[in-house]
Amino acid sequence: MSQPLDINSINLPARLLGAFFYYSPESETLIQLQAALNEIESLFSWRDFQQVINQRNIMIDNLTDTELAYQYSVLFEGQGTMTAPPWGSVYLDKENLLMGESAARYRQFLAENNIVIQTGINEPEDQFGLMLMALALLIEAEQFTAAKTLLSEHIMIWAPRYLALLSENEISPFYRALAAIAESYLSQLVAQLQLTIPFHYLYK
Repeated sequence: MSQPLDINSINLPARLLGAFFYYSPESETLIQLQAALNEIESLFSWRDFQQVINQRNIMIDNLTDTELAYQYSVLFEGQGTMTAPPWGSVYLDKENLLMGESAARYRQFLAENNIVIQTGINEPEDQFGLMLMALALLIEAEQFTAAKTLLSEHIMIWAPRYLALLSENEISPFYRALAAIAESYLSQLVAQLQLTIPFHYLYK
């Protein structure tokens, strides 16, 4: 990674955001990470600092929403119609299938780079939050070339569309704000690393 970026400044937001995109708000993991959410503006040299603070405040204000777990279920677990499915293959594969061809390519990438996703259940590895946590693992291991490949060839070819859909959801201010922060983080990271994102036709 030729850019003079501190490893933690890239890794910590990926790990924190990934957890909020993956775990239920009722999980012990997220309960323990609520304090870190309060400090998210200090984890990265945000280009749009004030917007991140504003969105962070929206998330904090909605942490005690009694409907938050239901909102998570609808947006991430498929209760009812999913307006913003969090799995890459839904966007990248013509049939909109989970564990499609794009997911198989991503699984091969993980194996080639010795990244093991252990969630305790059989689920698609291309869930957005899990992919951010995989990015954090690669950065921690100083596998910077692989981290760039993960961003340019597996995440950013579909994540902007997913985050745009999530930011338009009508049931959860918390997850709208989370989507805005993630979009800011990824777009800035791509610019700083001077990555070229190949065009990929999206089916959703």
